[in-house]
Amino acid sequence: MSLSVNFIVKESVLLVRLEGELDHHEATNLREEWQAQLAQNNVGHVIVNLEKLTFMDSSGLGVMLGRYKEIQAAGWEMVICSVSPEVRRLFDLSGMFKIVRLADNEDFALHMLGVAS
Repeated sequence: MSLSVNFIVKESVLLVRLEGELDHHEATNLREEWQAQLAQNNVGHVIVNLEKLTFMDSSGLGVMLGRYKEIQAAGWEMVICSVSPEVRRLFDLSGMFKIVRLADNEDFALHMLGVAS
């Protein structure tokens, strides 16, 4: 299964919804698309919805960390939400949730960022 990416802008927030598998074959394309979306849209905060992501390897984790650093450097926040159990284990092992905020779902993430859903 490949990766399906859906970008939606809601006020000043870029919603990134991932579905499928994020591995080294998909990581470069995702990074480039994500950076283009950040450049094209007048957004700052980012919510990454991983509800339908069934697999992610370390290259996918690298994409997440890279975008987190870019967003953080610009003074904005990134929140990850709706993490599937399969992917959550990788995040837990990597310590990613020690630096990136986690929300149960997209609505809660929007509230965390001060955007009404």
